[in-house]
Amino acid sequence: MITIYAYKWVPPQVQGLVRDLRPRWALEELGIPYTEKLIGLGEDQASDWYRALQPFGQVPAMEDDELRLFESGSIVLHIAEKSEALLPKDEVGRKRVTTWIFAALNSIEPPVQELALIHLAYSDQEWAKGRKPMLEEWVKKRLSQLAKVLDGKDWLEGRFTAGDLMMVTVLRMLKGTGLLDGEPVIKAYLERGEARPAFQRALAAQLAAFEKAA
Repeated sequence: MITIYAYKWVPPQVQGLVRDLRPRWALEELGIPYTEKLIGLGEDQASDWYRALQPFGQVPAMEDDELRLFESGSIVLHIAEKSEALLPKDEVGRKRVTTWIFAALNSIEPPVQELALIHLAYSDQEWAKGRKPMLEEWVKKRLSQLAKVLDGKDWLEGRFTAGDLMMVTVLRMLKGTGLLDGEPVIKAYLERGEARPAFQRALAAQLAAFEKAA
């Protein structure tokens, strides 16, 4: 059985945003059962046994029989390969979806994550006040570009795939920044993703661990 490694607890402002949500969601979409192994911030992260699994001490990590993986994109792609529900069988379709996974992580997530971090934790610091306007413009540009791709479509490749799963989890970090209000196409796309029953189950599973540890 697949095991997903996740945090026992994180501060309230980032609960629901931790990246183990991504493989949880992928597994829920495919109806694949999994177990979770929860690690604590600090000591567990720095332990030799966990660093052997995840060299940077982050989450998620995954065990699938003898296979061990880390990084959410790699894990989601591995899970998606188990069913054409998340990754098409044809070569062109697979490569297109894989490209969108990389786009979410490489073109969208860097400015989104940095802006979200400022919004959640550093908004009162002087360096953040200077950095924030540039990041907002960067994110607005990326959202506008993505909106053009999605205009007239529910999903990036015409149907829901692992590319959408990854993109939606990245975009969720913008909640509370106000930037989504300026892009109704993106906002509606995010809402469609979050409305999926599999997403709701994955989110509930992640939050349940935090509630138990509170």
